[in-house]
Amino acid sequence: MGWWILHVDMDQFIAAVEIRRRPELRGLPVVVGGSGDPTKPRQVVATASYEAREFGVHSGMPIRAAYKKCPDAVFLPSDPAAYEAASTEVMDTLRTFPVVVEVWGWDECIVGATTDDPEGLAAALRAAVVERTGLTCSIGIGDNKTRAKLATTFAKQPRSHATAFEGAGAGAPGVYRLTADNWREVMDHRSVRELWGIGSRMERNLQELGLHTVADLAAADVEALKKRFGPNMGTWYAALGRGLGDTEVTDVPREPVSRSHEETFERDLVEPAEIADELRRIAVEVTREVVKEGRSIQRVWVKVRFTSFFTPIKSRKLKAVTQDPEVIAATALALLEKFELRRPVRLLGVRVEFAPTPPT
Repeated sequence: MGWWILHVDMDQFIAAVEIRRRPELRGLPVVVGGSGDPTKPRQVVATASYEAREFGVHSGMPIRAAYKKCPDAVFLPSDPAAYEAASTEVMDTLRTFPVVVEVWGWDECIVGATTDDPEGLAAALRAAVVERTGLTCSIGIGDNKTRAKLATTFAKQPRSHATAFEGAGAGAPGVYRLTADNWREVMDHRSVRELWGIGSRMERNLQELGLHTVADLAAADVEALKKRFGPNMGTWYAALGRGLGDTEVTDVPREPVSRSHEETFERDLVEPAEIADELRRIAVEVTREVVKEGRSIQRVWVKVRFTSFFTPIKSRKLKAVTQDPEVIAATALALLEKFELRRPVRLLGVRVEFAPTPPT
């Protein structure tokens, strides 16, 4: 019997929830996001069904752009309460097994289990989720969280956005194992971009150091990585290239450390007074929300996104922790004065960092 890490990732989760309550949409291109009205500006796609993805629609894309790519798609408004409820169904189903479930989000979690048949357990988990919720998932099996997370990409069904590697799909469908035993065979020749947490910008940074493949990163000089990316991130990237990662799984919910509100406006804000009024409103709203939960605030961030999509962020630590919305609003406005408001503003955001909760 060994300790195994399983990464459970729901398939097209938000779209699947919508299709579950509207079965007539099955097989159609479905796009979920914003108000569901593709004619309205400043809305983005939360998720797209596999059928919509075939037209080039993907998460984070402006809904108007999605409409141009797939005008015949069914556009639906986002319904967070429904997704939260469906996620709870899935997680409660997994908890009926003798495993530890660490929730990462609506549509994914880590499962820790002691077993001599991780593929059999993964197949049983998938079957139970389908039977009890009508939703499907893919499962990556690993000897740590890094490899399990990456294995799920390979375990995704053929219609997924993921690109399968040679041999994917062998054994139980929707399940793949990636461990120290096959890491180099599977990963060495692949681009660093295929690693968990490496986006296009970091890929370029690594390429500037001559690191193009996973094997390159695994063999990289750790001190050189630390010099370029800092001691923590440099060490992390070195470990990532070798597939190293955490093996501890906990079912204790992570305590949130901050809360943020952002708003993208249907029309650009130009007048400084209007920008200040909107920022003040957002600051007061987020403060009142966290105070209702009994939290206090010790730091404030302000985000401004201009029409060029340049998005600077500035922050300030408070002289004393507070629950006063007026103090947070005043701090946000003081930070706003540090921005050069020479271009129209399309988005404003305020994030507040919680003061540590006193021990009981």
